[in-house]
Amino acid sequence: MENGRAQFPFPYQPYDIQEQFMQALYSALDQGKVGIFESPTGTGKSLSLICGALSWLSDHEEKRRQEAAALLQEGEAALSTFTPQPSASSSSAEPDWITDFVQKKAERDLVSKLKSSEDDEAFKLLQLRAPPINCPPISSGVTDIGMMTWLKNMSLSRTHSQLAQFVHEVQKSPFSKDISVVTLGSRQNLCVNEEVRRLGSIQRINDRCMEMQKNKHGEKKQHDEEGVKRKRGPAKTVCPFNKASALQKMRDDLLGTVQDIEQLVKLGRETHSCPYYATRLAIPPAQLVVLPYQMLLHEATRRAAGVQLKGQVVIIDEAHNLSDTLSCIHSAELTGAQLCRTHSQLSQYADRYKSRLKAKNLMYIKQILFVIEGLVRVLGGKVGQNPQSQTTQTGTEMLTINNFLFKAQIDNINLFKLQRYFEKSMISRKLGGFVEKYAGSGVSLHVQSGSNKENRRTEGLNRYLQTLQMSPADQQGSVEAEKVLSASPMMQVEGFFMALTNSNTDGRVVVHRQGTLSESSVKFLLLNPAVHFAQVLKECRAVIIAGGTMQPVSDFKQELLFSAGVGEERITEFSCGHVIPPENILPLVLCSGPSGQELDFTFQNRDSPRMMDETGRILSNICNVVPGGVVCFFPSYEYSRRIISHWEASGALTRLANKKKIFQEPKKANQVEQVLSEFSRCIQVDSSSLTGALLFSVVGGKMSEGINFSDDLGRCVVMVGMPYPNIKSPELQEKMSYLDKHLPHGGGRSPGQALIENLCMKAVNQSIGRAIRHRGDYSSMVLCDRRYARPATLSKLPTWIKDRTSTHASFGPAFAAIGVLFYLGKPTNAVKNDISGIYFYNIE
Repeated sequence: MENGRAQFPFPYQPYDIQEQFMQALYSALDQGKVGIFESPTGTGKSLSLICGALSWLSDHEEKRRQEAAALLQEGEAALSTFTPQPSASSSSAEPDWITDFVQKKAERDLVSKLKSSEDDEAFKLLQLRAPPINCPPISSGVTDIGMMTWLKNMSLSRTHSQLAQFVHEVQKSPFSKDISVVTLGSRQNLCVNEEVRRLGSIQRINDRCMEMQKNKHGEKKQHDEEGVKRKRGPAKTVCPFNKASALQKMRDDLLGTVQDIEQLVKLGRETHSCPYYATRLAIPPAQLVVLPYQMLLHEATRRAAGVQLKGQVVIIDEAHNLSDTLSCIHSAELTGAQLCRTHSQLSQYADRYKSRLKAKNLMYIKQILFVIEGLVRVLGGKVGQNPQSQTTQTGTEMLTINNFLFKAQIDNINLFKLQRYFEKSMISRKLGGFVEKYAGSGVSLHVQSGSNKENRRTEGLNRYLQTLQMSPADQQGSVEAEKVLSASPMMQVEGFFMALTNSNTDGRVVVHRQGTLSESSVKFLLLNPAVHFAQVLKECRAVIIAGGTMQPVSDFKQELLFSAGVGEERITEFSCGHVIPPENILPLVLCSGPSGQELDFTFQNRDSPRMMDETGRILSNICNVVPGGVVCFFPSYEYSRRIISHWEASGALTRLANKKKIFQEPKKANQVEQVLSEFSRCIQVDSSSLTGALLFSVVGGKMSEGINFSDDLGRCVVMVGMPYPNIKSPELQEKMSYLDKHLPHGGGRSPGQALIENLCMKAVNQSIGRAIRHRGDYSSMVLCDRRYARPATLSKLPTWIKDRTSTHASFGPAFAAIGVLFYLGKPTNAVKNDISGIYFYNIE
């Protein structure tokens, strides 16, 4: 292969930058590099990743097959010329069949050795004939590729929608008929059992699924022996979708056709088999495994999913926030209410089964209870009492791990042994029956004791009598509250315990007291994400980190690669421009508005009425000349609420609504699709009174990533202010302090200051890049804040935007340039509106 390839299969004639991308990717995979690949949104990055990586995979497999065939041919040739010589001690009357047997055995041994990789894979596949027993659950974070025999390729992305987009690109590629692909997801996304899906939360779905698995494999007998009265209803049912024969058939079906999660769910319903378990059976034979970030980057989740790292190729798409994602995945938080509930449930469990539990089990349970008591004590409360009625002194405290352990008086507990006990005993699965509900100032336990049969008999009647005194709304609220309380938070407790096993220098514990124990919390904050990325970098053959903008690469390498032990010689970088003509984008830095008001959206100035009024005038003028859709991003939800309220009172919002129909980013994620659909439909409707639609969104919100405002949906993107993170946040201050202490300083700034700037500009780049999606697209990008004109800030824009950005001290020339783009400039397919009454220098 010589680390390269002349041509790559592609669904159409690739652009030059796509060919360069695929060649660089091919070389990085062949040399086992850690590659940082930057290709702007809208340049076909995902398709380039797919075609480049699968081309290398195809060549790699063919080369290995040829090498194996050559070795096998040499071995067979050597055997054919081999004539065994009888030893002096052997009997001259030795039968020929013995000689033949010895020769055949030698031949079989050699062939077996040469095909060991294939045999190993075959053995794995044979093991899959057995049904999955005690398969651990796959955590769903919160909510981006290999070989048939020797290697496995994996592609990661952040969200399930991004994974679906990636799979659709695979379906469009020339490899769609030849590649075996499996898409992994959580039970929440893949479960087809309606009884289980209705439970809603990922933890309740996981618990119910695992309970059904135990029932299937006979573990219910153990509970019967423990004297627990068997409940009527579906408590001991077996999932009808988890049958070995159906799972094996679905595994074969999904490997034969490239399918996303929605298609997998549809197939599962049609074949009456579980997509969750079928996809896990498909991992060993699959060539391409597509999965969310947390399923690979979190070791326990990776192990539960059966995903192996050794010798594999990992491609992480949409990796611009990889460092933050690693920190979030490995951070953990517990409220006082969760701690008290866990302590109550675990105490009940220990009391009920103390006569049946081994001494070692009781010892570990007592240690867990002791640690929980210590955590509650740190928050200023006590276990055994209603956390809602316990008051605490408000305040936030930042502690090292060791200092926190001393403060909680749990430094003598071996958390590593407790972690192993959690994994072996799966204690969190056993607390589902110990449900607790707070009522008034006391604590009411649904299950008091195994021997108190009368309480259990009257429990349902008592709850029914209580509901008779409630209004329908109260009843619904009670049901929802009970659902939340009935899910054991032991898994969160386990995650926090695991977090405390990190190195003392790699993390901090934030103690946050909120006035009541119930609302107070302890949070583990991971400061060094490289420590959890190191294993991926060490074990994988190659790791490709790709994104639309990866700048600043130097900070990324320092924090995530060098800190994980990767040498400079193993890192390769690739960056390319955009495929659109330069004249199709118009990025502007606006330093003042139509009335001459300087645009300075610092925290001290942005709430002034003059600043809000000027922002309204800017939008009004833009909506006059820009056809189709205008998307306006605010730095936060709170500021969005304040400025829109101000416009409502001043009449500015009414004036905007007379020009474009106004939409706002919804509060709930499940409403995003509906808002986007209505936004799109409004733009497509030809109206004499309205010229499109205006969408108010938030940087870092539901519409700043993964949403495409292509063509008329986003002819102009307006960025109001600079979305700096909250510098007063204790977590952010601690992160800055950590970076200042552990990373080298350079460029006249500290690593902590660089973090603040990078977080801001990464968010800006993701938002403004939503508008350009293909070669023929065009858009204007208006950055409303004089601070964008600083050279250091401009340098953090993507190169393809930075090279075209112009700074305007006054509004008039900037407004004229926008008008020229849409009516007198290069793009000829712009919507032609009547502009006879519009003056490019007008002020409203």
